Amino acid sequence: MASPSRIPIKIFVEDVGESRGELILFLAPKTVNMIVKALPLEGKIVKLEGEIYFLTPIKTGVEKGKDTVEPGTIAYWPQANAICIFYEGMRLYGKVNIIGKILENLEVFREAKNSGIIRVEKG
Repeated sequence: MASPSRIPIKIFVEDVGESRGELILFLAPKTVNMIVKALPLEGKIVKLEGEIYFLTPIKTGVEKGKDTVEPGTIAYWPQANAICIFYEGMRLYGKVNIIGKILENLEVFREAKNSGIIRVEKG
């Protein structure tokens, strides 16, 4: 059931597949609102161990910052103006704004290719 505080999204990973998730307003309201207004967003994947991220035109600071994440966490990284998707749980060196979670097909991020295209849209 849809809720105004949970915004469904689709995430397309070039040459790999599609995933679904949700942005959750109460986790970081200012950040989530800025991202929702900017959708769709697209960028080049940077793949690190346990996560992928891509740069966005969104610029905002730390909001309810966290330095630990669970698998499936969607976060905004203020230091890089980037959206991160974590396919492994980890402790981070800096703080991120947790903005949502992956609901299905987390494996596409593990299989994503560095420099591939990722697209996030309402869904």
